[in-house]
Amino acid sequence: MAINLRRALGALAATSIMLTGAIVAAAPASVAAPAIPTMTGIRTGQNTGFDRVVLDLTAGPAPAARYDLVDELIADGSGEIVWLTGEFFIAVTATPAAAHDDAGNPTYPGPQKFRTRNLRNVMAVAVTGDYEGTLSIGLGVRSRTAVTVFTLTSPNRVVIDVRH
Repeated sequence: MAINLRRALGALAATSIMLTGAIVAAAPASVAAPAIPTMTGIRTGQNTGFDRVVLDLTAGPAPAARYDLVDELIADGSGEIVWLTGEFFIAVTATPAAAHDDAGNPTYPGPQKFRTRNLRNVMAVAVTGDYEGTLSIGLGVRSRTAVTVFTLTSPNRVVIDVRH
């Protein structure tokens, strides 16, 4: 009886090992990471009480966005000062996000810096960084006022509202 029990347990263990191996073999070797959203456009507009800057992004995980009021704008990677029209400056970062594709080609066809002639507070916008999954944008503004930064999805966007 003990021999039959040992054989049964041995057979059960062998079957279990074979099934586990089959399950592991059937699992994919690696799961592709979700694509980082890439910037395709920058839009600006004047609204009642605030100027709005919108970064248009492709599909992918919605980035987290934040801002800092800074004395000067610094280029990511190089650490050099980014000269931009404005009395005060707002540095905005979005992560994960980029302005290039996997091959390094730019996905944003517009200028890296431009003036915003029709807005009341935002004077200029610059792409200040596209480095290691973080997209950085700088705004030059006339006056230091309240800033709100948030993200929207379907499609992905980073929205920057600057009070007048």
